[in-house]
Amino acid sequence: MWRYTVEELLKSWMLGIVQGLTEFLPISSTGHLVLFRKWFGLQEAGLFLDTMLHFGTFVAVLAVFWDDVIHLIKKPWSRLGLLIMVGTIPTAVIGLTFEDFFEDISKTGETIGVEFLITGLILWFADNIKKSRGKNLESITFKDAIFIGTLQGAAILPAISRSGLTIAGSLWRGIKREDAAKFSFLLSLPAILGGVVLQGQKLFDEQTVSIGLPALLIGTFASAIAGYIAVRWMLKILKDGSLKIFALYVWILGIIIIGLQMTNNW
Repeated sequence: MWRYTVEELLKSWMLGIVQGLTEFLPISSTGHLVLFRKWFGLQEAGLFLDTMLHFGTFVAVLAVFWDDVIHLIKKPWSRLGLLIMVGTIPTAVIGLTFEDFFEDISKTGETIGVEFLITGLILWFADNIKKSRGKNLESITFKDAIFIGTLQGAAILPAISRSGLTIAGSLWRGIKREDAAKFSFLLSLPAILGGVVLQGQKLFDEQTVSIGLPALLIGTFASAIAGYIAVRWMLKILKDGSLKIFALYVWILGIIIIGLQMTNNW
């Protein structure tokens, strides 16, 4: 029987909000979940809790890009559908090959300070790319998709932002900002769904899931709501704003974490 407490429900709700906001803002959702799980004493919930919260963001992307998703379902062999398939292949290969290794890294959180600094560098340099450059979705090549999908796979490291890396990769390949964000979010759908399927069996294994089902559901709902808001916000930022504010944020966070680690306060 699943067990839960009010405190557990509140912690899951807060983690869901953190996940939803940070999944689509380029500041690393997994890195923030590592931090908040550590502070909340939920380290044992592990990768599966993260996966359920990611499922909430999957729902958020579906809601924002519903028309595009329906089009992909009806015409999976369309150019956009093939691009997403091709981009998903390197992500899947990296994820399946190194799943256990990355799960162990996520549990300890020992490397996230450095990873936040790396995310900041990626965002800073990507933001300097001229906004006048621009392929649209119809102009994205299969080489572009493979490159971006490989970066998405590399973002399985806890504090390397998936959205940050894929958006930056899209900008480096000359894709317009709005289309870079859209392709990044659509490419996340099979990656998130694949993770949910792989981890789904653990839901019914009490030895691997130590957090109650009600808490998981509440966290997933909160993640979906916050994720929807974040997607809308990020699309606007990519169109009119700058990524450098996010770079500064993760740099500050990374320096604080490294400082705590060096003083044995981690």
